[in-house]
Amino acid sequence: MEVLAPTVLALPDSQPSWSMRRQHAHLSDEALVALVARRDENALAELYDRVGRIAYGLALRVLRDDRLAEDAVQEGFLAVWRTAAAFRAERAKASTWILTLVHRRAVDLVRREERRRAEPLPDEVATASGPVVEPTDEAAWLRFERERVQNALRQLPDVQREAIELAYYGGFSQSELAERLGVPLGTIKSRMFAGLARLRELLDESEQEGSWRPEFTS
Repeated sequence: MEVLAPTVLALPDSQPSWSMRRQHAHLSDEALVALVARRDENALAELYDRVGRIAYGLALRVLRDDRLAEDAVQEGFLAVWRTAAAFRAERAKASTWILTLVHRRAVDLVRREERRRAEPLPDEVATASGPVVEPTDEAAWLRFERERVQNALRQLPDVQREAIELAYYGGFSQSELAERLGVPLGTIKSRMFAGLARLRELLDESEQEGSWRPEFTS
C-alpha cells in the first residue's frame, strides 16, 4: 500500500526537471536546508523525497488519521521552507530537525481536534440557549476572509492554483490528483509545496498592507 504524504504548499512555479533535481542528489541534508534558506524549491523537493515518507509515518502514529497526517507533513515542510535560515547544523541533524517540525504540527493537530470534538454541536447550543444568531460583523468578516484567500489564489500560477483548489475544495489526495491531471506524483508534490508557500506569503502581505478588521459587537 502506497504511503501518501501531504497535499498542499507553494513555492515558485518553475517545475524542477529531473536533471536539475539530480544536481542535488549528492548533497547532504544540511546542505539542502541551506539551499532552501535561499529559496531553492528543488532542494526542498529533494528533502521531501528523502524524509517525507518517514515524516508521514511519524505523523500517522501520532494522529492515526491519513488526511490529518498528510496535513501535518505539509505544514511541517511549509515550516522548513519558511524557517530554514534558522536551522543550525551544530545543534541537530537536518532530518531530525524536519521530523521535529512535523511532530510538533501533528501534536498541534491532535490538540485542535480534541478542542473541536469538545465543542457543543450547534443543535445542542440552540436547545440550551435558543437559536444561534451569527453577528452581522462576524459574517462580514468571514466573507472578507474568503475574498482575501480567493484573491491570493488568483495570483498563483494556474498549475499551482489548480492543484490547491482540487486538493482543498475537491478533496483529492496527491495520488488522485496525479492520476486525474496525468502528471507524475512528484510534480504534484512540487506544485503543492510551491503553491502553499507562496499563498502564505501573499496572505501575510495583505495583512501587513492594513486589511480591514471589523470590530465585533456583542
